Amino acid sequence: MLAVVGLIAVVLSVQFQVVGRYLFNDTPTWAEALAMLLVLYVTALGVAVGVRDAGHIGLESLIALLPEAWRRRFELLIHALVALFGALMADSGWQWATLKWDERKPMLGLPEGVDYLPLVIAGALIVLFSIEHIVALLRGVEVKPAWN
Repeated sequence: MLAVVGLIAVVLSVQFQVVGRYLFNDTPTWAEALAMLLVLYVTALGVAVGVRDAGHIGLESLIALLPEAWRRRFELLIHALVALFGALMADSGWQWATLKWDERKPMLGLPEGVDYLPLVIAGALIVLFSIEHIVALLRGVEVKPAWN
């Protein structure tokens, strides 16, 4: 839901920019910078939801050919690797955010580090969602997609 709200905010920001440019011949300087920042957050949340709904790139065709015992092992491995990727993403994003926090974005006046917070948020969510998938596999239940 946050990604949808963010996408609406991106559309409104771009519309504000277009109206300012073509109707008033005075484009607000912050509108484009805000839209670009919001795109980072919307994309990061979308990636996390993709992991939650198992919409990421997988090896389903290879796994479908394996015996059931091996299929489950490979599915666990894939979710563990995705969790590792999420952890690395969150850690790297945190390092960049802290390194850039003292620098200011000229158009918005916000710290440059806010550009890297979506990596931290999405990485943490990816880890949590991957753990959810691992627990579901071990229990023999299926994770229901978020939009159902």
